[in-house]
Amino acid sequence: MTIVYDRTKTVVRRHVAPGEAVPLHPEAVGFAGHYDFGIDVLAAYRPQGKGRVERQVLIVRDQVLSSRAFSSVEEMDAAFSAWVPRRRAQRHKTHREVIGHRAAQDHVALKPVPPTPYLVAEQHLGSYLRPSVLVIDEVGYQPLEHAEANLVFQVISKRYEKGSIILTSNKTFSEWGQVFGDEVLATAILDRLLHHCKVVAINGPSYLLKNRLQAIERETEVA
Repeated sequence: MTIVYDRTKTVVRRHVAPGEAVPLHPEAVGFAGHYDFGIDVLAAYRPQGKGRVERQVLIVRDQVLSSRAFSSVEEMDAAFSAWVPRRRAQRHKTHREVIGHRAAQDHVALKPVPPTPYLVAEQHLGSYLRPSVLVIDEVGYQPLEHAEANLVFQVISKRYEKGSIILTSNKTFSEWGQVFGDEVLATAILDRLLHHCKVVAINGPSYLLKNRLQAIERETEVA
């Protein structure tokens, strides 16, 4: 299976003249290899190629959204549900196959997702390892997926006793297992963070809301 990409910097290392081999970003190659698909890049200076990719957006706009107003997400879902069978019954203008039939063939060709996610290569963690002080804000604002939690552990582990970290969180240390989705991983992170750290507990009203609350109080007094 091949996926067509625009010439984005996350896939293409640099732009080259038409006809030359496109140098792919090694991380993109690794990602494609992990999930077992090939990379095809749109030809440079070929607007018709990019137009075919972006044409799908125009089709949805013209056939589903144009000149219509929706009062709810459910109403929009119903419009798409009514349109999809009609679209699948049409014949594609490029490969001339019935869209629904081709979609079924493509679906069969899909391979199962690997049991382990693809992790960013170590060299691409460099931007988080080089600074003398790294600030990590709002830990615990949202739970992390397992792969994301592993990346946080890699950063903290590699900076351990090598670079300073300022970290803010509104979660107690006992709640970090829920944040990272893994008690063992959370313990390993805390071991490295707390070894040489100074914990500053801040209680009281939000600093971000302080000025706004004072303004509201003044407005209330004037009223």
